[in-house]
Amino acid sequence: MRITWTGTEHTACVCRRVCQRGFWETDSGPSERGPEVGQLRETENIGTDGQQLMSKGTATKGHRHSWPHGGAQTQLAPWRGTDTAGPMAGQAPEKRGLRDSQDASGLQDSLFSSESDNSLYFTYSGQSNTLEVRDLSYQVDMASQVPWYEQLAQFKIPWISHEDSCELGIQNLNFKVRSGQMLAIIGSSGCGRASLLDVITGRGHGGKIKSGQVWINGQPSTPQLVRKSVAHVRQHDQLLPNLTVRETLAFVAQLRLPTTFSQAQRDKRVEDVIAELRLRQCADTRVGNKYVRGVSGGERRRVSIGVQLLWNPGILILDEPTSGLDSFTAHNLVKTLSRLAKGNRLVLISLHQPRSDIFRLFDLVLLMTSGTTIYLGAAQHMVQYFTEVGHPCPRYSNPADFYVDLTSIDRRSREQEVATREKAWSLAALFREKVRDFDDFLWRVEEGEPEVGTCAESAAPVRDTDHLRDSAKPPGSVQQFTTLIRRQISNDFRDLPTLLIHAAEACLMSLIIGFLYYGHGSDRLSFTDRAALLFMIGALIPFNVILDVIAKCHSERAMLYYELEDGLYTAGPYFFAKILGELPEHCAYVVIYGMPTYWLANLRPSPEPFLLHFLLLWLVVFCCRTMALAAAALLPTFHMSSFLGNALYNSFYLTGGFMISLDNLWTVPTWISKVSFLRWCFEGLMKIQFKGQTYPLVVGNLTIPIPADIILSTMALDSYPLYTIYLILIGISSGFVVLYYVTLRFIKQKSSQDW
Repeated sequence: MRITWTGTEHTACVCRRVCQRGFWETDSGPSERGPEVGQLRETENIGTDGQQLMSKGTATKGHRHSWPHGGAQTQLAPWRGTDTAGPMAGQAPEKRGLRDSQDASGLQDSLFSSESDNSLYFTYSGQSNTLEVRDLSYQVDMASQVPWYEQLAQFKIPWISHEDSCELGIQNLNFKVRSGQMLAIIGSSGCGRASLLDVITGRGHGGKIKSGQVWINGQPSTPQLVRKSVAHVRQHDQLLPNLTVRETLAFVAQLRLPTTFSQAQRDKRVEDVIAELRLRQCADTRVGNKYVRGVSGGERRRVSIGVQLLWNPGILILDEPTSGLDSFTAHNLVKTLSRLAKGNRLVLISLHQPRSDIFRLFDLVLLMTSGTTIYLGAAQHMVQYFTEVGHPCPRYSNPADFYVDLTSIDRRSREQEVATREKAWSLAALFREKVRDFDDFLWRVEEGEPEVGTCAESAAPVRDTDHLRDSAKPPGSVQQFTTLIRRQISNDFRDLPTLLIHAAEACLMSLIIGFLYYGHGSDRLSFTDRAALLFMIGALIPFNVILDVIAKCHSERAMLYYELEDGLYTAGPYFFAKILGELPEHCAYVVIYGMPTYWLANLRPSPEPFLLHFLLLWLVVFCCRTMALAAAALLPTFHMSSFLGNALYNSFYLTGGFMISLDNLWTVPTWISKVSFLRWCFEGLMKIQFKGQTYPLVVGNLTIPIPADIILSTMALDSYPLYTIYLILIGISSGFVVLYYVTLRFIKQKSSQDW
């Protein structure tokens, strides 16, 4: 087979797909372009095995291609395998492998990277960091991974532990990583990546360390040390969708940077992070989510990294940062992380099976299976290590794919599971034997070789004089509150479609009720008709508020949980910001709902009844809103919270004094009616509209005027004066507010998607 190729250096070539997929492809038909200066015309004879290459052409300017990997003696392959072929077989393999790796990196940059600027805008200027794991064994309680409400559904008692559900997630793990290195943890599902990140970040939910310890900068890991040194980027992005990228980072800068920072320094830090993460082109674009159109998935992931990068941590840990991203975006994201590592940072990422161009960016690789180490060392030496132990990587295969598959546990049958597990254990034992004499447990080609990815290999970083110091004082509660309330109001009022829908909903419901009672002119409605109107005014609007508030709280619940866990703020400032930040929307909603009905139904037009009416309506809607907030914070899922909110509302509705007289209620409903804000709202509205009025009672040809006070007493709606009703509603709302704070303070706001 003969292939003729024409191309120029640093330009697109007809065999671009070679570097992506690892084999030759030819375009149909000869090239229409003739030879020009700087072009190469080359005719190569490829043998039947597809491996031997013989060059028969000369050129004024060469163009070299690098394979994802292949034979050790093949010029086109940086990955060292077992085959020996080609005219360059006599060349020193180490020099040739290094040169081909550099060529591969250069070609990879030209093919996949959209970022030509590789300079460092934002470096870590603190002392070098080390992360060390010593003889770590970690046990996972599988039963604790199941939410308590699902255990109840399975007729299990949640707080009783089951010993048979515990299994080792990590076994005798050792490694040591330093600043300037990027360590990638790879392996199949269930290999222990998530458990390892939980232990390092101090968030081992549902697990227990059986032995060993994590050391950070030579000190045993503590929650305080982790919070000062380690930034954790979760797998799922949790950001407010209606804020722009710059606003998102600016608000976090207000919450996270010390009080010693001036506003100009905070703004500079935000701009430095935007420049470092290549977010300038979308800095003023909304973040968005799956419902709100905003930045792309890769840009949103970079914003999540920027949120953690703002306080300039020395250790950056990322959980599955490329999940859900296309290959091009994932490559650029990992390249950004590699650049961050060169800025004197320690970067640790967990990945499933990275493709070859991403694998080439790693400094160190930790391959795990069933919680044990199969390989830990330089990524560029991984193929050579497995070749030495008898498992060479096939030509034109991705080493990450091949070796993850090689060490995976096959659970399709009992026999296959036993066989694959024994093979994985033997490889793990062999690796432990080879690194027994190394203090950092890294496998090396030969002793004394310089470590991979150290700071010395990176460009000299620009010193950041604004580096956070341990003695820096974080923002206080007042500053946290002001920042949170500004962030909430900005996010809420940017969501114009939702605001318009709520306003239209309130206006439409008010008009429907008002037009139902419209058309009587100066004639007053009968007592029963007006009583029904007042009960509907106080009962219908809270029903819509419940679901809206609960849905909004659960959409922000995961973000709240992460921010509280990271220490971005405490529960107190968030609580006050949440309560007070919703008051503008709350007031507008009450006005839009109450105004049309009041005038269309021809209620008492004087100013005093009008103001008292609106104040009472404002209080009952506020009671309902705080009840919904407490229900949303108390239970972990939207369905459970909405069920609790609707159950409470229906109980208050039925005991409100309109469906059945309060005197005819038995003991339990009577006690419920005493805390029913719908009952007190109905009683207050009746007093405002009927107190001191007389209504004619028509009996045959007789018309008997009857004071309305007597009717109120008959309905048991005249037990307390009007001001007492306002105080009772304030007390009920205060009770729900206290319940909401207690749930925020003592119940972890872990949403159902994070179990």
